[in-house]
Amino acid sequence: MKLERILPFARTLLQTAVQPGTYAVDATAGNGHDTCFLAELVGDTGKVFAFDIQEQAIQATAVRLKENHLADRAQLFKTGHENLLTCLPEDAVGNVTGAVFNLGYLPGGDKDIVTKPNSTIEAIEQLLEIMAIEGIIVLVIYHGHPEGQIERDEVLHYVSTLDQKKAHILRYQFINQANNPPFIVAIEKR
Repeated sequence: MKLERILPFARTLLQTAVQPGTYAVDATAGNGHDTCFLAELVGDTGKVFAFDIQEQAIQATAVRLKENHLADRAQLFKTGHENLLTCLPEDAVGNVTGAVFNLGYLPGGDKDIVTKPNSTIEAIEQLLEIMAIEGIIVLVIYHGHPEGQIERDEVLHYVSTLDQKKAHILRYQFINQANNPPFIVAIEKR
């Protein structure tokens, strides 16, 4: 297949934005895959700030970072991503170049604990306040469950109302696949 699949395309987008020495946010740390990927991108002089409300996710991310010798490049927060402004250092303003959200539930975790549209939208708004120009937020939207469909609809409505002078919005989706495959919404700050 020549078209890039969803998760590799999410990483391609992040690679265009996150450079060594910058800051990045993993808004849903999960099992730590994206946190490690971002930690590689920010290099020795950058920092990743990862958020998750579940202790299981924070622990899995910490282990993955340690195994990959990246623990010093990341700071983990056991709190919702809607609290990112209170957690990030003051010098994050203008230095956050990339952020990623995997919306839904923790793979291998409790499927009753899911991301919520209100906190997701609040986190996006906070990121748009502090991100660098041309910073990119990647939302990977998993909507194969009832709560995911609600969040999908509310997030899509929100991003469609963002002023085009403030942000470019991209939707990347395979539209002929069964079973509600995930898709990407990317936001580039202008």
